[in-house]
Amino acid sequence: MNKLVIKLKKDYPDIKFSAGKRFTWSPEDKMVVFKTSALINKVAVWSLLHEVGHALLGHTIYDNDFHLLKLEVEAWQKAEELGIKYSHPIDSEHIQDCLDTYRDWLYKRSLCPACSTSSLQVDERTYRCFNCGTEWHVSKSRLCRPYRLKQKEALI
Repeated sequence: MNKLVIKLKKDYPDIKFSAGKRFTWSPEDKMVVFKTSALINKVAVWSLLHEVGHALLGHTIYDNDFHLLKLEVEAWQKAEELGIKYSHPIDSEHIQDCLDTYRDWLYKRSLCPACSTSSLQVDERTYRCFNCGTEWHVSKSRLCRPYRLKQKEALI
């Protein structure tokens, strides 16, 4: 992976690369952080290409949970192109497994804590059940468990 990082740095001088504890894209710093402990693992290479995909697409913050999933799909599509370009083709099953984690996360957050109906997000942190009217807040972090804090129930 060290050779790949060198190639990416050369090909994309506007993107900073830094070793870290996990794979991330920081739009504020225009930096791709990559996990150093996984330097020879093909999945790590794919993760690096995915984060570079976010960078090349100019991804910044997301507006809602569905928007985050859309950004993830786009980044994986770009990563597939990069994988071909840099001779590291990405297994499509791996991509779907990664996207499934976001789909599962989104689904769990969307379940009404009162009646378990899957509902829609109304703003960055709030969902409202169209079945029973309950509102709940979720964490802004996509890295934590999908806690749902119930706010109010509709009067029936």
